[in-house]
Amino acid sequence: MTRATKNFDVRIVGGGMVGLPLSLALSRGGLSTLVVDAAEPARTLVPEFDGRASAIAAASAKMLVALGLWPDLEPHAQPINDILISDGRVHDRFRSGGASPFVLHFDPEDLNPPTAPLGFLIENRHVRQALLRRLDRCDHHTMRAPATVTALEWQDSVVSARLHDGDTVSAALCIGADGKGSQIRALAGLTSYGWRYSQDAIVTTVEHDRDHGGLAHEYFLPSGPFAILPLTGKRSSSVWPVTRPRASASMQLPDALFTDELASRFGDHLGRVKPFGPRFRYPLALQFAPDYARPRLALIGDAAHVIHPIAGQGLNMGLRDIAALAEVLTDAKRLGLDIGALDVLRRYQQWRRFDNVTLGVVTDTLNRLFANDFPPIRLARGLGLGAVGLSRPLRQFFMRHAMGQVGELPRLLKGELP
Repeated sequence: MTRATKNFDVRIVGGGMVGLPLSLALSRGGLSTLVVDAAEPARTLVPEFDGRASAIAAASAKMLVALGLWPDLEPHAQPINDILISDGRVHDRFRSGGASPFVLHFDPEDLNPPTAPLGFLIENRHVRQALLRRLDRCDHHTMRAPATVTALEWQDSVVSARLHDGDTVSAALCIGADGKGSQIRALAGLTSYGWRYSQDAIVTTVEHDRDHGGLAHEYFLPSGPFAILPLTGKRSSSVWPVTRPRASASMQLPDALFTDELASRFGDHLGRVKPFGPRFRYPLALQFAPDYARPRLALIGDAAHVIHPIAGQGLNMGLRDIAALAEVLTDAKRLGLDIGALDVLRRYQQWRRFDNVTLGVVTDTLNRLFANDFPPIRLARGLGLGAVGLSRPLRQFFMRHAMGQVGELPRLLKGELP
């Protein structure tokens, strides 16, 4: 039996780290939103659901402040005070003393004026919790979860969605925020291109004896980059991309041997280290949808683009999508335009596609370059790190990019509501 429900301005399919903040941004802009998500919200908050922490660029943090999330996030937000990038081998660096002499240090004191922090590290579950708490107090937001969309039907002024329980919900615009395997992208007939890397990322939280001082360290190994990302307290999140066979073996290691593997990569600068909580494994891919929009439908976040985590920019790309799309839609609403019209949605696509594709190409190139252990290439990339490290203008340029402070910024990324 099909039951009709009320119409919404926007229906967002996917209630994760991108879908929920988009709903909040649009609701704050006066648009009515419905979020449909396959997962029970309470299940997404437990530590066993998602062991990842996300780097939040300085501009993205301004957006979270503008949306009223920061009071709930601040106790869990670890400032990133410095970024260190180095190159070498585990054996050379920690056992035989042959560390690469080339390092790149991003220090906020190099900026004019000095700007600290460069960003923040926040565990994903805390972001979800803050979003759900804030949305519970939002009049224009509705959530259906657990629920799935089984079909879409385009009409003149709305696009209707049939849910798994027989309900039909209509909206002027449908947003696909349901990840890299987006069902909404497939139902809309939009394609995506890319490939899966031969790597999976092993992610776990680690306790250590010494304070990290807010230093984020990206250490390039032949198997892939090993990231030590500071969390609140004497904890860090380790992100360790390795080949898929190695990932399978590492996930099955007894705790003592897995701890030894981590310690050989951490070194001794943080003292003794040990895993804190479960370990997780995530497949890595590069994927792009050539088109983010069709009439009455748009894609954001991983539904539109997936990149390698080498620069820690995946979530920030999604947040920049949100800021641009929220501004386009709220402006159209105020002008009395149809928010689902293709010419409106193409403004969002043009705003975001070039930036997303460029960053995807850059991260793919970096991963291939630094995963190559051929001596001349190792020497060349080391010299490149050294050259950037010696040039203050180049360091400033890369820091501004990492902070999300380049290009045409939407109002949310300036700390203003859309």
